[in-house]
Amino acid sequence: MLYSIPDPKRIQDVPHRTDYDHWLARLNHIDPQAFQRICDDLNRRFDARDVDTSSWIPGANWTGTIFGPIYRACGQDEVSAGLFFGLIVWQVIIDREDCWSFGRYEKGGAPIRGMTYFRITCPE
Repeated sequence: MLYSIPDPKRIQDVPHRTDYDHWLARLNHIDPQAFQRICDDLNRRFDARDVDTSSWIPGANWTGTIFGPIYRACGQDEVSAGLFFGLIVWQVIIDREDCWSFGRYEKGGAPIRGMTYFRITCPE
């Protein structure tokens, strides 16, 4: 489950739904099992951590990784692939049974590109 803070409000939908659905359809066409493999990998990561940042998960080079089909689904456009990956992470967190929140932060005074997610005590 995903919550905004400081006033906990449950978030139940992915932003940029039209883009997300378009890219997801293309991903499913390219590799029907890719989405599930990606979700399983992300869930394993979030099971093992209390904090993670979306842009740090896939690494810089997706070649030969489970994330490669995302890049292909987005027409080999790095910006679109990064956005789609971020939306997949968002959806995975929404679908989890435990509670998470998110924010944009800095490292060394520079903004971190991706969203940072962190486990919280469930507000309900």
